[in-house]
Amino acid sequence: MSLRERSPGRTAEDGEDAAGALAEPDGSDRCLSLLPWDRFSAWLHCVCVVGFDLELGQAVEVIYPPHSKLTDKEKTNICYLSFPDSNSGCLGDTQFCFRFRQSPGRKVSFCCFLDQLDRDLPVYLKKDPAYYYGYVYFRQVRDKSLKRGYFQKSLVLISKLPYVHLFRTMLKQIAPEYFEKSEAFLEAVCSDVDRWPPPIPGKILHLPVMGIIMKLRIPTYRDKPGTTPVVQNMHQADAQISMALPTVHEVDLFRCFCPVFFHIQMLWELVLLGEPLVVMAPSPSESSETVLALVSCISPLKYCSDFRPYFTIHDSEFKEYTTRTQAPPSVILGVTNPFFAKTLQHWPHIIRIGDLKLPGEVPKQVKVKKLKNLKTLDSKPGVYTSYKPYLNKDEEIVKQLQKGVQQKRPTEAQSVILRRYFLELTESFIIPLERYVASLMPLQKCISPWKSPPQLRQFSQDDFMKTLEKAGPQLTSA
Repeated sequence: MSLRERSPGRTAEDGEDAAGALAEPDGSDRCLSLLPWDRFSAWLHCVCVVGFDLELGQAVEVIYPPHSKLTDKEKTNICYLSFPDSNSGCLGDTQFCFRFRQSPGRKVSFCCFLDQLDRDLPVYLKKDPAYYYGYVYFRQVRDKSLKRGYFQKSLVLISKLPYVHLFRTMLKQIAPEYFEKSEAFLEAVCSDVDRWPPPIPGKILHLPVMGIIMKLRIPTYRDKPGTTPVVQNMHQADAQISMALPTVHEVDLFRCFCPVFFHIQMLWELVLLGEPLVVMAPSPSESSETVLALVSCISPLKYCSDFRPYFTIHDSEFKEYTTRTQAPPSVILGVTNPFFAKTLQHWPHIIRIGDLKLPGEVPKQVKVKKLKNLKTLDSKPGVYTSYKPYLNKDEEIVKQLQKGVQQKRPTEAQSVILRRYFLELTESFIIPLERYVASLMPLQKCISPWKSPPQLRQFSQDDFMKTLEKAGPQLTSA
């Protein structure tokens, strides 16, 4: 019986002891309670290989470790979400990610010592117990020896952790070699992961995998919003470090928003309000990155509605999300199949993007278009909505980003500027609210062990709105 299966009988103190044991990989006696794959499970649920069978279609060929549990519904979702739609025409290697619901009634595989680690994460990086992420490396190349004429296979990492950049980097290192080798290579990769330290927030971690070492730091809730402590590369003491990751979770924000950056304020509003949004893109890579960029634009707030970086007509929630018998749900979908242009015509906000390339030219002004103009996925890139933004357009950020393109400023620097801008918008929204809620709290002198707990004053929308005249967003704006 594994540690995870024994966890229901454990106390919180046992969980802390186990966390301590995980953190001590050097043969400590406390590690003796750990069983094989406990360290692996702190990072990944399993690794899947999805191939194409002429009779069955997409099929899960390998699940590793072999004892990993997936329901038939979860396997079906993984199969369809691990391959691009046939219209995408993704020849060569493609990377993207997806998100899917965990089947109800299943025991959570994370035991209490991992919950201890979760407490120190920023709210937007906390695990959602109801969902898995799938990180995909898909290869499609011509192969005349195969009946279909093509080699098509995906290596997929299934995890509860939203560490997009980390797992993307890892797949880029291991997937090409796996396709050239065999299952033994996959077993060796998983054995390496089973030697990783736990994902402790705030600590510099060294993660070896197949001859390279990734150096990274997971953020904590104590970090100042908008700052990323730099993980320096190649110190003298770190001669064996192969790469230092500047982030574990962030995407290239400017590259994702470049096709529609004249409308970034409106998109920020739509995400903040939990409006139904669909991103129509030419490939899963573009759709997944854009959806993840949208979700991250309200950081440090967590986007609490559902979001699917890549969504297909085979998804188990397809009928639920495309029905016309009720209003579209609060969800952000990333799609590539032209069928969705018709199926989701009734959705109020649609973002159409073209190929995401490194921006070398100043993007042209793209007007907001009416939804009736969106007929097919061949429609021109742009934002299709009748939404009227509350905020006036900020010309300064547009000019700053345009100037960066003209001066060939690195896209990483452009992303930093854009991320800081979104942070200022979000803080301008939440700080007046926090200030008013703080005024409802009882004074310290009213709190006594000899008295009943004091009551919070009632929240009054009218009173809160009045405070905005003197203590509104203008106090947090430059």
